[in-house]
Amino acid sequence: MTRVAHARVRVLRAPVRDGIAMSFSPLRQRTMVLVSLTDEDGRTGHGESWVNYPPWATAERTATLREGVLPLLAGRRVDDVPAVHAELCDRLDPLGRQWGALGPVRQAVSAVDVALWDLRARRAGAAIARVAADRVRDRVEVYASSLGPESVAEQAADCRAAGHAAVKVKLGFGRETDTRNLAAAREALGADVSLYADANQGWGLDEAVAMAPVLRDAGVGWIEEPVRGDELADLEELHRRTGLVIATGENLYGRGKFQAYAASPAVAILQPDVAKAGGITEAFAVCDLAEKHGTAVMPHLYGGAAAFAATLQVAAGSRMVSALEYDIRDNPLRDPLLVSPPTPEGGRLDLPDLPGLGVRFDAAALERATDHDETLELS
Repeated sequence: MTRVAHARVRVLRAPVRDGIAMSFSPLRQRTMVLVSLTDEDGRTGHGESWVNYPPWATAERTATLREGVLPLLAGRRVDDVPAVHAELCDRLDPLGRQWGALGPVRQAVSAVDVALWDLRARRAGAAIARVAADRVRDRVEVYASSLGPESVAEQAADCRAAGHAAVKVKLGFGRETDTRNLAAAREALGADVSLYADANQGWGLDEAVAMAPVLRDAGVGWIEEPVRGDELADLEELHRRTGLVIATGENLYGRGKFQAYAASPAVAILQPDVAKAGGITEAFAVCDLAEKHGTAVMPHLYGGAAAFAATLQVAAGSRMVSALEYDIRDNPLRDPLLVSPPTPEGGRLDLPDLPGLGVRFDAAALERATDHDETLELS
């Protein structure tokens, strides 16, 4: 049994160089909040909190970690990670609901949960997938993500040349632009590459219904977050009126919420985000829910190196994960922070098996990208 001696919270930043945009906002910079927990024996585990939006999210997240989450670890034994996760959520979810910010609270908890699993697995001398679950696979299929809204044909051609068997195009930029981009992607990919789409909640219900023929004409296999607000009743109505295959889940928090979506015939694919929903503990719990209802799981993944590594461990540990999102856009906070980062070949990715998160971080690269750094004593 061991305790965490101190926590280090770092904000890492890097400029966006290739014009990433979502239906609701451009992404001005790559950011991540990295939580590093060091135990009494000197071992350190890392975890990441998702902070892509809004631009000031890092200020809120570091405060939430410093003032709300990390003090709850002081003096507490942390070998039973699910028990710690449950206590953090029990204590902090009510505050998040009252605040109207359950998401940011769970995103902060996510970083701590992943760091604790990293520590726990390092002590065991095995990868998280072997400690938190049973490693069930050595490779996983990926789909190339984040094509558009500009240069879609070129990006799709590059994905095909790189051997990707599936790609996802960003939508929600107006019917004309969306229709043009889907047609360009399909032409560049050919008929043998799967095409998916993500509206990032950019449409009202009637807009989504009106886009259904366009999606079908382009051979879109599934549409992600098609309706503004992501309410289950709207998704069920969209499915009833169009029969579209729907994926969602990156903005769901709590197993009760995931349970309802997993049980709905309208939702074919659940997409929990390890750095948002509550960490590895919550991701495996969502996979268990999905298994009960026969729902596929394709985790959302649009963060940095620690979130990438943690998601790969979930894929290695759950049969329900059928594929992973792989961001093809420039991300200085993912591969450049890792030693020998996992990269896809032929549309599949080898799952790392080193102790803990399965990967090794480049300490010098972490330091170069660090914009803010603080340490809290917890012993």
